[in-house]
Amino acid sequence: MINSFTTAIVRLPSPEMVNGLTSANLGRPDYTLALIQHQRYISALETCGLTVKVLEANNRYPDSVFIEDVALCTPACAVITNPGAASRKGETEGMKVVLSAYYQNIEHIQNPGTLEAGDVMMVGSHYYIGLSDRTNRQGADQLIQILRRYGMSGSAVPLKDVLHLKTGVSYLENNSLLVSGEFIDLPEFKKFKRIVVPANEAYAANSLWINGTVLVPEGFPETRANIETAGYTVLEVDLSEFRKLDGGLSCLSLRLPV
Repeated sequence: MINSFTTAIVRLPSPEMVNGLTSANLGRPDYTLALIQHQRYISALETCGLTVKVLEANNRYPDSVFIEDVALCTPACAVITNPGAASRKGETEGMKVVLSAYYQNIEHIQNPGTLEAGDVMMVGSHYYIGLSDRTNRQGADQLIQILRRYGMSGSAVPLKDVLHLKTGVSYLENNSLLVSGEFIDLPEFKKFKRIVVPANEAYAANSLWINGTVLVPEGFPETRANIETAGYTVLEVDLSEFRKLDGGLSCLSLRLPV
């Protein structure tokens, strides 16, 4: 089963993004450049055939541009998450209204469960859920129960080194995984064809397959070559200012599968 997408939802960067959470040690983001890069990201999504819904910036939450974390979009339902970072809890406000335009079925992760959708990787009708500092076992178990009600499935994957599951692994459809670091030899992923990201290009492990094209962060030539050798069309996107906040390609949008 290969998923396809028709719509993406993004949120404009807030000027407050310069105060966002980060462990990257890459300096302070340039807000003006971030706006330019975000617009180019939207253009890349449109190039992949998506209609893009753009939400206004939320100045109360510096990390709110990373909209992926506050909701999981599946073919059957949307799940509003419960972010594990205290400063991001309020980012879910208003998401039910936004998602109601696309979904009849909207579920929620409840305390004491925490879940950020950057920890959730869709592979057909199965969802791998990273257990991280942001997503706990209770949150993963709640999501698995929700998925089962809609005829889908999920399983938990403990994380060691990365912020989110999709920081280090991305599904490129066609039974192929882009993997780095701790995920290269992970038993749960041995059934997949694995495209290995070299350690010095680990940031590029968060790439994004959309309707036959793989969006790859700009500046990682070996990873790009490996993906192209595997038979994929690649489109590079410069995300230097979002990288400074530990953010990647998938973090900046919700993609609605059909």
